[in-house]
Amino acid sequence: MGLELIKTDFLIIGAGIIGLAIGKTLRDLYPQRDICIVEKEPSLGVHSSGRNSGVLHAGFYYTPDSLKAKFTRLGNYELTRFCEERGLKINKCGKVVIARNEKELEILKELKRRGEANGVELYLITEKELREIEPGAKTYRYAIWSPSTATVEPLEILKTLEKELKEKEIRIFYSTPYEKVLKNEKKVMAGRNVFIVERIINCAGLYADRIAKDFGFSKDYEIVPFKGLYLEYSGNDNFIKTNLYPVPDITFPFLGVHFTVTVNGKIKIGPTAIPVFSRENYKGLKGLKLKEILRAFKWNWKLAVNNAEFRRLAVEEIKKYNKKFLIKQAGLLVKTIPDARWFSWSKPGIRAQLIDIRNLRLVQDFLVEGDGYSTHILNAVSPAFTASLPFARYVVENYIK
Repeated sequence: MGLELIKTDFLIIGAGIIGLAIGKTLRDLYPQRDICIVEKEPSLGVHSSGRNSGVLHAGFYYTPDSLKAKFTRLGNYELTRFCEERGLKINKCGKVVIARNEKELEILKELKRRGEANGVELYLITEKELREIEPGAKTYRYAIWSPSTATVEPLEILKTLEKELKEKEIRIFYSTPYEKVLKNEKKVMAGRNVFIVERIINCAGLYADRIAKDFGFSKDYEIVPFKGLYLEYSGNDNFIKTNLYPVPDITFPFLGVHFTVTVNGKIKIGPTAIPVFSRENYKGLKGLKLKEILRAFKWNWKLAVNNAEFRRLAVEEIKKYNKKFLIKQAGLLVKTIPDARWFSWSKPGIRAQLIDIRNLRLVQDFLVEGDGYSTHILNAVSPAFTASLPFARYVVENYIK
């Protein structure tokens, strides 16, 4: 079989939440233009967009000058409405952030300040008020209550977006991995197709940096994968009903071991943030390419040697592979926690964490690069699912339109 030649105005690489949201935004702006999305997997949600916790974050963790701060609060509102208007599942269970000692109270107050600056509905509550909201939780003197935090079913949202895009005549090609670009000819090879393209939007998640390098971007950045593992509670007694989080280390883009109450009321503990040997290293090393392993090892080694905070983080995260240790960490947030035998590992996810290779630091905010031909979303980690709709508009308005 020969290659099929397809002409299109916009080619989106990646059918994750960001790729679908970009497609939605482009169609709203350009109802008559041709739009195609290519996805290397045979279906939706195989990677990060379908493997995340499903939490709609409120937007109070992030400094007011960040893109995350701008789009998380608005994204929470828009995705909540998206679910309500379409009858999709949503659990408006809220979130409590717990302090464990005097030192953490200062960070708690900093989160409160950030929330206020970002326009987020947020309350600093006492231990007595916490008992009324979540009787199973415990805190040191104060906690933060976020009523707008909710949980959703990510795959349900992805499928709904996909359906709506197809109804608006956006073509989605599955099992069609990006292969290479012939930039001077404005051609992209993907799967068994050659796309003649006016504009390219790279939303490839775990592989966004590699594709960007083909276009001359991501020169100072590299994606380093981190595996997130959750333990799921199988007991019948829902000992908590609210998402419970510890005060985070605000120098890193991870939120610590916490409780998530899913859209179906299931309780999960996690996640880990463990450095792994491949961008798809979900289980063991079977099937991984040596080149992939060596590449991941190289950057983890460089981070460990040159960044003392990363070394500390890596040591703590590796401990979380031990089920009892993970449960013990979560147990610091609640008065009682069930026995370990009621918890089992659930489907892992991998975070496409961007690092700046100039200073070997983790990139905290969303990051986009591009020119008149191609746009590359290099860092779209949590809370990118929550922020997806307004973030997509920002990308289109500032890099594509």
